[in-house]
Amino acid sequence: MAGPASRVDCLAGFRCPAGRLAAGRPRVLGLGAEVFLSTGSELVYAYDRQARQPSAVYEFPGQVWHLELLAPRQALYGLCARKGVYCVPLDTPTRSVSHAGGTIEDDELPPSVTPVGPDACLLPDATLCAFTLLDDLLVTMAEGTATWKMQLFERPCLGPDPRPGAQIGEVVFPAGPPPARGPGEPPAMHFLPVLCCVSPPNSRAPQSHLLGPGGFTLQSALFGLLFGADAALLESPVVLCGLPDGQLCCVALKTLVNLRAAPGDVRALVRILHHLEEPVVFIGALRTEPHAQEAAGQGLLGEDTHADCLVALGHHGRMLAIKASRDEAGNLVPELREYRLPGPILCAACGGGSHVYHGTPSDLFVVDLAQGIAPEDRMQSGLPPLLCPASLSICSIVALSVSPGAPKEDTELLVLSARGRLMACNLALDPVAACPARMTAAQAGQKIRDLLSGIGSISERVFSLKKAVDQRNQALMCLHEALDVSCALLSRQGSPKPIVCSTTITWSRQGLREELTATCRLENCGAHSLGPGWTWCLQVLSSAHAFELDTAGTTTTYTVPVQQLAPGARREVTLSLGSGEDGTPELPVTISCALFYSVREVVRGALAPPGSAEDPHCKACPPDLLPTRDGICLPLGEHTVDLLQCLRFPGLAAPGTQATHPTAPTADPVGTFLGACHEQGSEPVGPTALRAKYLPPSVASARVSVELLRAALEDLYTGVPLCCATLQWLLAENAVVDVVRARALSSVQGVAPDCADIRLSVHEVALTDLCPAGPIQAMEIQVESASLADVCRAHHAVIGRIQVGGVRQWWWSRLPGAPAHPTCACSAYARCIPTTRRC
Repeated sequence: MAGPASRVDCLAGFRCPAGRLAAGRPRVLGLGAEVFLSTGSELVYAYDRQARQPSAVYEFPGQVWHLELLAPRQALYGLCARKGVYCVPLDTPTRSVSHAGGTIEDDELPPSVTPVGPDACLLPDATLCAFTLLDDLLVTMAEGTATWKMQLFERPCLGPDPRPGAQIGEVVFPAGPPPARGPGEPPAMHFLPVLCCVSPPNSRAPQSHLLGPGGFTLQSALFGLLFGADAALLESPVVLCGLPDGQLCCVALKTLVNLRAAPGDVRALVRILHHLEEPVVFIGALRTEPHAQEAAGQGLLGEDTHADCLVALGHHGRMLAIKASRDEAGNLVPELREYRLPGPILCAACGGGSHVYHGTPSDLFVVDLAQGIAPEDRMQSGLPPLLCPASLSICSIVALSVSPGAPKEDTELLVLSARGRLMACNLALDPVAACPARMTAAQAGQKIRDLLSGIGSISERVFSLKKAVDQRNQALMCLHEALDVSCALLSRQGSPKPIVCSTTITWSRQGLREELTATCRLENCGAHSLGPGWTWCLQVLSSAHAFELDTAGTTTTYTVPVQQLAPGARREVTLSLGSGEDGTPELPVTISCALFYSVREVVRGALAPPGSAEDPHCKACPPDLLPTRDGICLPLGEHTVDLLQCLRFPGLAAPGTQATHPTAPTADPVGTFLGACHEQGSEPVGPTALRAKYLPPSVASARVSVELLRAALEDLYTGVPLCCATLQWLLAENAVVDVVRARALSSVQGVAPDCADIRLSVHEVALTDLCPAGPIQAMEIQVESASLADVCRAHHAVIGRIQVGGVRQWWWSRLPGAPAHPTCACSAYARCIPTTRRC
């Protein structure tokens, strides 16, 4: 349906309760140039549209739940919460009324505010929740314990005593259970019953005395089908009641009056027409046949001017339409159709011929019950199979009514927004747009093809956007996990880390020679997984060549993508430590382990346009959206490989195993040629032979206090001689330590990585030149080898053990008045003898 052109005129703004106006309480009614509205509070405003300002304000003693305007008597009726029904005459708006048992003059309140006191109360009853008026009758609805009570009173005449007349009828019927709520839905708001008076077409009562949705007249055929033959023969007005439990029921008023004279079954008076299964918020009637609308516009008050369709709307969007129709045999039958409209429905009104207007929190919609019926078929009765709501682009409407003074070709709506703003919405209905011409089969087929093509395009776009959203959600999850891992690694000072990197040194055979390798293990001991974007970085830093201190060592970096490392999983990498041409490592070697997370890579993948992986012409992610830094680096630790870890001991093979002798590094081709050319039996020549003949083995030693060593090692090596315990402590990271411990050795002969022999021994000595009081017992650690470079490396490793290991920590903890840095003090205490040579 094409929406009518609307023009909105903002009339005024009124005070509303804190927040916004609640739906179901505000009311808007029009009478000529005046508009009466209630915002759900105690105040009722009268607004003059010509002067564009409020003309009067009435203050009721409680919240106004319902408001009705009776035009012939110029009276305003209001229902106050837990108070009753009040009546305010409109001809004397400035009269003084009593309030709270006394009299308050107008000058005690602002001049434009008229208080409404107890003397204006027609029917005091705290249980009343709805009422309606019909001629000289007042119909009320009261809520009891699981029951509803409908009462009928004679309406009083305006005067000094506006008390209601005698009660002339009453009916009590049970209330149904409230509609079931879906899982997760909030508790339902408190809904009030909706009352509406329906008059038969040949009734002698004057029409249109009650403004607003309070009353209307139905065609005789529909009236008889809905309410029965008794109500039609008695020409009795009928009260329609829409209940919060979803029931739509009716009561014939003359039958209710006759019940007092001839009591009978009370339950037979209440007739249930339908059940909407949701709270009823509106009941109305309209005319769907256009020729009747033309007659109404010409002022003809015949049968054709009456409404031929009854509608009822539920809060959640269900709409019921009832119309008189004929079956195949030509008999009159009621035609009922249920439609589903956008909800939740806050207010509704009928007007503009066959149009129904309803407001939701997001928009104001209009539906046409004559839509879809061709002009040549509109003489036949029937309801459209489907309704297409058209948007009027006005949101948050809580009260709505059709202005009675609009021109016949237009419709004017008086609406009240949730913020208390009163607006007049003029709708210019276009009959051509409201009833489009019937399409041909070819046009319908082309339109269907266009719609299917559009649906396919939208489906592809939705799939693409969903894929992009999933990628960004995955990236956010990865960034969140990376943040958790970073915090866990950086905040655990002195406690076990969740990600551990360990290194083991072994010798392995590669072809004809042996090679020193380091096996690095990355183990996830925490609760977070390492996923894509993580890289394990290993940096191997070799020392400079011997006697070349001005030359920097070589650095090699290895990067290993982690991919996926779940909690409890581990990954291993084996690295070769041979840096020279002959495969001999330049010790000591430092292995640094770190984790790198590429934030730039993860963000680039998340911000990449959908389909960029398949389409090479797709634009890449803008550079300004990428992070300025590539990622974050988390160091895991360092491991230093020294000579003591790399020594091999062929003579200390475990029992039952064959000792393997290290193979010498690849010989120099020149030296091999000279050796082959030398005569047999002559004296050997070459660097190695000359070094062995003229340079005796080099010796280096380090002496440590016996008391210091015994105190530091007694917890680790209980019952072992101190010299043996010291040797085991020095070789703790070597594979031969188990054999040394089993044989209780204090001296071992090993082979360095360059195949040079090296001897390591530990024995106790007495130092007489350190203390005047007497000799000091010390443990001397001696390194002896023909290779001066190996002696320096072994001596460096021994000193490193003493300075970094448990000896220094124990000594430092027991030394009174220790300096700020224990390294200097420990180095002074652990005296190191310079390298000496014995010729």
